[in-house]
Amino acid sequence: MEYESVLIVKPEVFIYKIPPRASNRGYRAADWNLKEPTWTGRMRLVAKGTTCILKLEDKTSGALFANCPVDTYPGVAIESVSDSSRYFVIRVQDDNGRSAFLGLGFGDRSDSFDLNVALQDHFKWVKNQEQIEKEKTEPKQELDLGFKEGETIKINMRITKKDGSEGSSRTGKGKGTGGVLPPPPGGLAKIAPPPAGAAAAAATLRQSPGASPAHRTSGGGAGTEWTDYASAGGNQGQQNTANANWVQF
Repeated sequence: MEYESVLIVKPEVFIYKIPPRASNRGYRAADWNLKEPTWTGRMRLVAKGTTCILKLEDKTSGALFANCPVDTYPGVAIESVSDSSRYFVIRVQDDNGRSAFLGLGFGDRSDSFDLNVALQDHFKWVKNQEQIEKEKTEPKQELDLGFKEGETIKINMRITKKDGSEGSSRTGKGKGTGGVLPPPPGGLAKIAPPPAGAAAAAATLRQSPGASPAHRTSGGGAGTEWTDYASAGGNQGQQNTANANWVQF
C-alpha cells in the first residue's frame, strides 16, 4: 500500500486564464491580466509512489479546484514562462481526462524557487529508484580482484621508532634514509689509567733508591699502601725490594 506524502504547501497562489500560444517562443506572463486572477487559493504538491500531483484547493474548506498530474519535470505538465521566474503554465486534468492550460503565479520568488526544488528532488528520487530496480533484474558483473600473471604491487610502510620519529621499512645507503646503523668502531676496549695514588708511590720509589725498607714499611698506613702496591706490581716489585735490602746491608 502506497501512502500520499506532501512535498510542499503554499498557502496562496494565483490562477489566470491564458491566451493560446502565439508562436514557439514560449508563454509570456506579460500577456496575462496579472491584476485580476481568475482564482486564488492554496497549492499542494503531493507524491504517491513515483506519481506526483499538483493540487489546487480552496483555502478554507480544502475543496479541490483542479489537479495537475506531473509525469516529468521540466515537461508539458509544468512549464516556466519566458519573462518571469514567478509564473508557470500548468496543464490541469479532470476525471474524464480532459485537459486545459492555466497560468500559475506566486507573490514571492522564493515560493516559485521552492516549487522548482521540490519537483527536481522528486524526479531525482524516481530516477534512483528505477536504477535500483534495474540492478535487481540485471546480473551484476563480478569484479576480478586477483593478480594477473606477472603483476606486482609495491607497499611503502612507515614504522614509528621508540623515540617517536618515523622511518621507512626500506633501507638505503644515502644519508637520512633510515637504514641500519653502522657497527661501532672496531678495536680493543680502552684501558683505564692507573689510580693517582699508585702513580705517586712509583715516582717516590724512583727518586729515592737508597731509602731503607724500614722507612718504607714503617708507619702503619704507609706500610699498608706500599705492601698493596708491591703485590699489584708482581715479580718486578719483589725484585726491587731484594736489591734495596742488599745495598743497605
